[in-house]
Amino acid sequence: MLQEESDLSLIIAQIVQKLKGSNLYAQLERQAWASLQRPEIKLESLKEDIKEFFKTSGWEKKLQNAVYSELSVFPLPSHPAAPPEHLKEPLVYMRKAQGSWEKRILKSLNSMCTELSIPLARKRPVGEQKELLNKWNEMGTDEPDLSLFRPVYAPKDFLEVLINLRNPNYENGDSLSFRTHLGLIQVPLKVKDIPELKEFFVELGLTTGQLGIDDSTQVPPELFENEHVRIGQKVLVEQDSAAAQQYIRQGSPTALRAELWALILNISSQPEDILYYEQLKTNVIQHDLLVDSLIYKDVKLTASNDDYYFVFEDYLYQVLLCFSRDTSVLAHFAYNSASPPKSYIRGKLGMEEYAVFYPPNGVIPFHGFSMYVAPLCFLYHEPSRLYQMFREMYVRFFFRLHSISSHPSGIVSLCLLFETLLQTYLPQLFYHLREIGAQPLRISFKWMVRAFSGYLATDQLLLLWDRILGYNSLEILPGKILAAAVFAFRAVNLMEVTSLAAAEAVLADLSTLKVMPLLQIFLFATVT
Repeated sequence: MLQEESDLSLIIAQIVQKLKGSNLYAQLERQAWASLQRPEIKLESLKEDIKEFFKTSGWEKKLQNAVYSELSVFPLPSHPAAPPEHLKEPLVYMRKAQGSWEKRILKSLNSMCTELSIPLARKRPVGEQKELLNKWNEMGTDEPDLSLFRPVYAPKDFLEVLINLRNPNYENGDSLSFRTHLGLIQVPLKVKDIPELKEFFVELGLTTGQLGIDDSTQVPPELFENEHVRIGQKVLVEQDSAAAQQYIRQGSPTALRAELWALILNISSQPEDILYYEQLKTNVIQHDLLVDSLIYKDVKLTASNDDYYFVFEDYLYQVLLCFSRDTSVLAHFAYNSASPPKSYIRGKLGMEEYAVFYPPNGVIPFHGFSMYVAPLCFLYHEPSRLYQMFREMYVRFFFRLHSISSHPSGIVSLCLLFETLLQTYLPQLFYHLREIGAQPLRISFKWMVRAFSGYLATDQLLLLWDRILGYNSLEILPGKILAAAVFAFRAVNLMEVTSLAAAEAVLADLSTLKVMPLLQIFLFATVT
């Protein structure tokens, strides 16, 4: 009991400290001072009167949403004596593996820099600045020569690192369950089984209405959809982040989705947010970074060739180039197992006083990175708001898909549960694919790293991401259950293939799949 109280006090103190540096704190302070002029504020009951003013004026709700938002990303309290790196990742071998992976990425980046004789960063000449500013909204029409640039890494490179991950405390798989796991991921992490997943994701049950199922043409819309829309509108009127998160677990109506997601992530387009975005844009105009070419290359290789997303090419450049300059992103490394890369002034290697983070946000883009942004372009058409949404989605969720950690929503756990589900509930299929050299994870890994962006039809992807936000977790949808459900759905065809290439062909096109029926059937109907 005392420990719980101590943990709670620590969390409260840290959230208060963080909010003190926010725009909201300054706004609340101004409102409190302004309220002193109001006739209903009495000196003898000053504290209670100001609290009542905040409640009636809506500022209390804004404060609650800010606290709820912080709690959603706040790492669990650790032992007071635990070193800071334990907040990032408690397991030493995971931290070492992440450190080694980062060195490989930096080596790849530096070798490209050397081969092409291109600096990591340079100030653009005035003429080039003017040219970029003039074509800011038409960058997709630019065709720079990117033939010599290559992605720093691709998902398949990252998978090989995860396959070779081992816990040094286990010799040849000491535990029985560890020895009997026939998948590629060979680390002993605790992952949920189906009964635990059913309990945690109870709103996905067959008796609960779901957008993506119960709004289909076979079901009269008045049975579910109309009522669900009415409740959604009420949630937006109340402006309650917690209520919005609970509501969206059953899916979001298309017309309400943009506002609901923004409410859950506590995004509001204040003038200072727009100004901050403009400052990032100015940084892009003034300085050219090597990672800019990696961003251009990635967009050209992925989103520009996608039937759904090619029209958003300009938005993708704007958002990703600004993202690379955003130093506020560095704050998420406090709970991310990764560490931001450092660059040193020439001739000052190793001298910390001459070190800077590179890129400024600490995130080096990889092949497919732009697909984290692309689906959001369907919801947000104002660049600064689109940018805020992507940044918040990244620091809450997406960073876990390309860093090595033991977190339940981390990519290692997602892969392990995917393999465990297949091996436990579809053993014949799993063993058949393994025997022909078509390990299921080699096929599904690219889906997971991208959170299925670029693989599902956009309407289905947005229904999927509704549940990520609703449960504040990557644990179920992109990584584990949906990937396993796809294999279960195509099991008959997969049992007939005789090679990895044939298995990949069977699963090449996911654009016709309906996400929610697949998830419900796999979780609550066929698996016991």
